[in-house]
Amino acid sequence: MKLFFNFHHHQKKLVNGIYNLELFADAVDFPFSAGIHPKDILENNENAFSWLKEISTNKNCFAIGECGLDGLIDVNFEFQKEIFQQQINIANELKKPIIIHCVKKHYDLIPFKKTAKTAMIVHGFNKKKEIANTLLKEEFLLSFGKAVLQNVSLQEIVKNIAPEKYFLETDGADFDIELLYKKVADIRDENLETIVNQINKNLEFLKNG
Repeated sequence: MKLFFNFHHHQKKLVNGIYNLELFADAVDFPFSAGIHPKDILENNENAFSWLKEISTNKNCFAIGECGLDGLIDVNFEFQKEIFQQQINIANELKKPIIIHCVKKHYDLIPFKKTAKTAMIVHGFNKKKEIANTLLKEEFLLSFGKAVLQNVSLQEIVKNIAPEKYFLETDGADFDIELLYKKVADIRDENLETIVNQINKNLEFLKNG
């Protein structure tokens, strides 16, 4: 059986996944994503974009992100949207998927899907079925994390989601992702190898655009 791929994580020693690179950090020698998180947006983001444009061309940069929209931070929302769009433009140019951070602004993501030419994955998804269904209808993909282990309504989403539409991740949580894979296998009434193979198949789809 292949290893349990971790779609979005912050653990530098974990190489089987996509490591979320901190702003202005150096590239690593395994798959990573690079982006300007909403919380890192400044009045002048010229240096951040210079870094992003350079590091995103690295052969190990799998995706742009995490980037997106956050309704709980003290950053002008229209400015957040502008910075998000600029990162979508970079992803379009490099033909790399986009890992999205979103807090309380999921419906505001929809117009951006029309401007993106690559896959858009909402990471750490833990919202209601109505939001999930809307995003899936608009061709977003969803990545699920630790909340699936206990959140019953979220488990219902995982149970019914199309197999090609999801990924699994630890994000910043400290737990063994194998537990999440086993839980999802149980929820979907599928064997563990089926889940592992499907996630790897979904990754290949992202790699090939």
